[in-house]
Amino acid sequence: MPTDGVNKNRRRFLVATTSVVGAVGVGFTAVPFIKSWKPSAKAQAVGAPVQVTLDGLEPGQLLKVQWRGQTIGVLHRTEEVLSLLPEVDAELRDPDSLESVQPEFAQNEVRSIRPEYLVVNMHCTHLGCVPQVIPEVGAQPFSENWKGGFFCPCHKSKFDMAGRVYKGVPAPTNLIIPPYSFIDDTTLVIGVNPEGAV
Repeated sequence: MPTDGVNKNRRRFLVATTSVVGAVGVGFTAVPFIKSWKPSAKAQAVGAPVQVTLDGLEPGQLLKVQWRGQTIGVLHRTEEVLSLLPEVDAELRDPDSLESVQPEFAQNEVRSIRPEYLVVNMHCTHLGCVPQVIPEVGAQPFSENWKGGFFCPCHKSKFDMAGRVYKGVPAPTNLIIPPYSFIDDTTLVIGVNPEGAV
């Protein structure tokens, strides 16, 4: 095969240049593709713990926050509300929270770490509607002897001020207590159990 007139150095230069340009092109194509495998900041934030500042949350007030696509309520309960909890035990389906979803630290009458703060998933355990908080004690259209609590307008399920479900309503279990812990006296984190808790 005749090689007269072929510039071998030029051929090497062209092959090397073409290879480099091709490699750079593959890099520009691969980087966005590989980055697409990582979850977006929004997707990471959906499951991330949420800090809640309790400063300014007066007794009787409810603060709603979003965590993992769910509405979580932080209710500042009064001493009066806490004193009424035992009065409804006989009317509840699961007063001791034996069949309900909550961390072990919340399996008590107040269903919380600190009695004055109820941290609860606000979605009804029947079909997921968000119940209304009706703290007023007294006769209501759905109860003659209401001691305060949550009322689901979708299918009339009732829960007390600890999120415990009444008997004879569609909701099968108490409202869910999410994992949470306190960083200090005025800050809690939803999504993280206290150290050593299950």
